[in-house]
Amino acid sequence: MQGSEDEIHIVLETNSFPLMEFGYFQATDTWDFILVSDLQKTNIKRDYRRQRFMAELEKTGFTIKEVEDKRRLFYGIRAHSRIFNQYRELLKDTDCSSPGALPEGPVPTTTRIRIVNFILRKKEVDGEKFDDLVKDHVFETMFPLHERAEFLRNNWAQWRDIFYKQPIDTIRNYFGEKVALYFAWLGWYTVMLVPAAITGVLLFLSSFSLFHASQISKEICEANETIMCPLQDHQHKYWRLSETCTFAKLTHLFDNEGTVFFAIFMALWATVFLEFWKRERARTAASWKLYGWDEDQEELAMELLNNPAYELQKHQHSYLRSSAILIFSLVLICLLIGMAHVLVLYRVMVTFFFSHSALPFLEQRLTTAVVITGALVHYIIIVVMTKVNKKVALKLCDFEKPRTFSERERKFTIKFFIFQLFTHFSSLVYTAFFLGRINGHPGNQVKIGGQWRLEECHPSGCMMDLFVQMAIIMGLKQTVSNCVEYLSPWLTYRIRKLREWPQGRRLHDPNLEEWLKNYSLNEVNIFSLFDEFMDMMVQYGFTTIFVAAFPLAPLLAFFSNLIEIRLDAIKMVRLQRRLVPRKANDIGTWLQVLEAIGVLAVITNGMIIAFTSEFIPRLMYKYYYGPCSRGSNVTADCMTGYVNHSLSVFRTKDYKDRIPSQRTEHVTECRYRDYRNKVDYSYSSEFWFLLASRLAFVILFEHVALCGKIIAAWFVPDIPQSVKNRVLEEKFENLCKKLRLSSRVTDV
Repeated sequence: MQGSEDEIHIVLETNSFPLMEFGYFQATDTWDFILVSDLQKTNIKRDYRRQRFMAELEKTGFTIKEVEDKRRLFYGIRAHSRIFNQYRELLKDTDCSSPGALPEGPVPTTTRIRIVNFILRKKEVDGEKFDDLVKDHVFETMFPLHERAEFLRNNWAQWRDIFYKQPIDTIRNYFGEKVALYFAWLGWYTVMLVPAAITGVLLFLSSFSLFHASQISKEICEANETIMCPLQDHQHKYWRLSETCTFAKLTHLFDNEGTVFFAIFMALWATVFLEFWKRERARTAASWKLYGWDEDQEELAMELLNNPAYELQKHQHSYLRSSAILIFSLVLICLLIGMAHVLVLYRVMVTFFFSHSALPFLEQRLTTAVVITGALVHYIIIVVMTKVNKKVALKLCDFEKPRTFSERERKFTIKFFIFQLFTHFSSLVYTAFFLGRINGHPGNQVKIGGQWRLEECHPSGCMMDLFVQMAIIMGLKQTVSNCVEYLSPWLTYRIRKLREWPQGRRLHDPNLEEWLKNYSLNEVNIFSLFDEFMDMMVQYGFTTIFVAAFPLAPLLAFFSNLIEIRLDAIKMVRLQRRLVPRKANDIGTWLQVLEAIGVLAVITNGMIIAFTSEFIPRLMYKYYYGPCSRGSNVTADCMTGYVNHSLSVFRTKDYKDRIPSQRTEHVTECRYRDYRNKVDYSYSSEFWFLLASRLAFVILFEHVALCGKIIAAWFVPDIPQSVKNRVLEEKFENLCKKLRLSSRVTDV
């Protein structure tokens, strides 16, 4: 700091921090918060504003200790007990203590930190709040201290505890209810993934029994004489159906009769998971005495603690603002949907370049290479657009002017999740329902700019495209994202620690030593826990919405969550500054997000089975067109002849442009996947019959699945009877106490 007259003097609390013989302090008390200023960015004006802010805190009832380091100025902040006594009184009901009110005795550290943080954020001095002072470099940051976390460090934030039960109550006592409920939910979700993962694996493994026995795979592998039409115009090469033998067998592992039952199972699983979580949440909230906690009442109480003259801000609604937000949101959603079209263009371009590559490996495996690289590009787009979506959602929330922070968080959650939903799933929706279906037919293909032909599905079917894309995106999100999530804060912490603690440095003030250790940890913000929730919601979406195409999704999610729990624990306890505890009795808006995903999962899986899978065409052939149709008694397999039935015929003389070249001469006909007439290439009667069957199946599947969800929700009560009885007993006891008290007053 410059200028001796303007230098801020160190405030010594001689009653709490007596000077020792050697001139440094003895830490005998704890501090609720630490405020930090960067001395390299200070000046007289900023010093004055900082002193004004600290003086106002002292008037409010805070004890302040100032310690200067070489480059920074640290302030220890401790609130007077009077503030917490007022908090007790504000939340105490005339009849009985309200849920969430402070019991008699010492104030929990989480409550102290929460109240002090609220006051520091809301305190306004000369029209400036703390965040305004941070923007103008008057302060650098503020944070609560990590303290007495040995149990969590040794019994929770360790890789060796990966299969052990989490100490939820201890987490709650250290990080607050909001964080504890996140880990309780994540642990419950992980446990509930076990039956889903086992079912998916059993379905996948049981399909191996049909790997060589499937009649359809046999026909494809033996179709050496079936000449297929070129998949791309610039290749101009025919190919034999038997070339897709291996992929046909692989596709049958996840596109078989069991897929339908697994999709229905997952729809019921999602409902049961939510219902049992509601029960678990009710038990947990009741054990914490927060079952009937009122969030608005607590926020109003802290507003009055900060400013007794606080004027109530009422709920407001503006149709003009809502309309503007709706329009802007729709524009962004259209942009996100457009990203799927960007991927289409990319895959068309890559197909063109790979087909002209000098590498024979790429030319031979063109379609597979395009699918894989397209999924990689999709993942990169997801990473980039996630940052854009967050900023846009924040701006929209600020424009909407929510009344409280909690309301702002709820609105932000809904907007950000909707944007993320379109970001992650637009390309998958295109692959599942549009890829290869809007391309026309050989000789009359739909082309971009009249030159480049739209890509086709994988030769073995569109389910292979969807399976590969799901596997790559989920695999990358569960591996790369987890590695970055851990390595980034670990490296940042190491660098900050080396910078703040050069080798051989010794400090004479134990408070400053503790403060510097906490300062060296990574910063946290209001989105630290939010980001963790959002990642889990996206994963839950992948696990349920497209599970019909990727039955191994629950297994990947299970192993990922085992790692995620420990990653988050290690980050929060060892690598990050302490999160500001927040009180809660539920996971909030995320519960509605989970319910919405459950409904989307039913609709999407039904449509995947109906329109992407070959389940309906196989079923129709087996009972209507095949050798076993109309009760025919034959010894042949009921699916005999299905491959030939599902391929349409194109006459090569009808090519409008250059005729494909190939080694086999005198090719007069080629085959392609569709249901069209041979004469004029219009849709055949089989196509329209299949379309009606597909639509009927979607309606039937959704009604069955949704009815099952309703029955499961009814069968599993949201609140356990034990919790209801406990709350009833507490109400009865309070009324009895009131009756006895009134009787005594009457007798006197």
